[in-house]
Order: sequence, then C-alpha cells, then structure tokens
Amino acid sequence: MSERSVPDPASPGLAVVIAARDEEWLIGATVRAAAALPGAAVVLVVDDGSRDDTAAVAGAAGALVLRHGANRGKGAAMETGAEGVRLLEDAAPRSAPRHLLFLDADLGESAAGAAPLAEPVCSGAADMTIALLPPTRLRLGGHGYVGAFARDGIRRATGWEPEQPLSGQRCLTRAAFESVRPLAAGFGAETGMTVDVLRMGFTVVEVDVPLEHRPTGTDLRGQLHRARQFAAIARALAERELRPALARRGRRLRQDVRAAASATAATARRASRRRLMGR
Repeated sequence: MSERSVPDPASPGLAVVIAARDEEWLIGATVRAAAALPGAAVVLVVDDGSRDDTAAVAGAAGALVLRHGANRGKGAAMETGAEGVRLLEDAAPRSAPRHLLFLDADLGESAAGAAPLAEPVCSGAADMTIALLPPTRLRLGGHGYVGAFARDGIRRATGWEPEQPLSGQRCLTRAAFESVRPLAAGFGAETGMTVDVLRMGFTVVEVDVPLEHRPTGTDLRGQLHRARQFAAIARALAERELRPALARRGRRLRQDVRAAASATAATARRASRRRLMGR
C-alpha cells in the first residue's frame, strides 16, 4: 500500500468535513473524490436535516455520517463535523489533531482538485486557506451584491479584502478553528470565520483550485437563497462589530465601578477620621 493509503496516525493529516443537505445526486462523487486526496484520513459528512437519501449515499461512498434530525444551518453542521473528528482522534491515543478541510457537498468529482488548499496549511505556511474558483468563474467583484457585501464587511473589520469571501472550500488548523468557535449561524459561518481568524492573528491566504460546484440560479428559489445568505452574513458582521464595542464598554464600566468603589472607600475613611478627631 502507498504511504497515502496508510497515513501515520501520529502525524497531522486531513479530516475532510462536508456539510450536506438534499445532495443525494452529487454527495457520492464528492465523498469518493475527497477520500482520494493526499493525506485524507477521514471523510465525515454531516447530513443537516436532508429530506432525501443524502446520508445513505454518503455512507455507501465511504464517508462517516452524522445526522441532524432537523436543519440547523451550515455553521452548526461544520461544528458538528469538527466535533465528530475530535471524538475520533480521542479514540485513537496516538493520533495527532487533524487539519480540517471543509468542502461543499455539490463539488462532485471536482473535489479531487482540492489538494492545493491543504498544502499551505500542512506545510505551516498558512493557518487557513480559502479557495479561489477557476478564472472562468466570477472573481473579484463577482457573486453579486451578497459577495460584495461580505467582502466589504471583512475589509472593514480586518483591513483584508478577499476575492471570494463566500467560498465554502477552506482548510485550517485545528488551533485556528477552535479559536473562533462558536461559528456564526447558517450561511454567515464563512464570513464570520474569516473575520475571527484574522482578528486572532492567524495567517489567511487564498489559493487557486480547479473546483466547480452548482451555481445558484436566478429563479425565485435562487433569489430566496441569496436573501437568506445576505441576512446571515449581516448578522455575523453585526455581531463582530458589536463585540469590540461591548468589550470596550465593559472595560469602561469596570473602571467606573472600581473608581466609584475607591471614592466611596476614601469618603468612608475621611468620615471615620473626622469622627475620631471629634472625640
């Protein structure tokens, strides 16, 4: 067997986590392609309340499958997957923490092209990578108003402007992932993760990868998806804009309380001295 087929359990490798909902037509091909990636030790699919046979197809393709009884959103599915990987590691005492490679369920056979995402993380050159789709797809300025909104929000929060802020294909170290939990809810997960990872001082790079997935249509269903995406990203950004302000307000409040307590104690001491002198 090749070295890739039998990874050293004591060396960091890749745990591929795929959040999926109603993806029975593509999840099998995605799982098989992901399992063949260099260093992939496990492929774990989180079925986020699917109404079709996503879980069964993923399991038949060789993935470990965790299921949400009801749809809980992408952020929750990503966290469930990462927690499942951690439990697997805990069950194998010699295993090192795996780097987490998050892939979308609808990549199909193109998931085989995800290897460049892992290389900078495995080599220590970056703490998180984000996929740039091929030049034939929309790049900077693309993704319409939702992508532009997320891009501008990340820039305002961190000073860094990503080309493809909504990309769900990303690899990161376990340390980087754990530092930004809990993730933002739903479709705000990637935007919130990018802001939080950068604010924690980790290194983020975008990497060209030959991945293709199903584009969001322009019909009513597609527009509703974009509306939900926009709302989730807005919540994620608002939460991250509020956190520093609330932290500053909390520090000022604590300082005011300490100053008031000190002044009260000083007043009490002066009153006590006056009473003693009066006696």
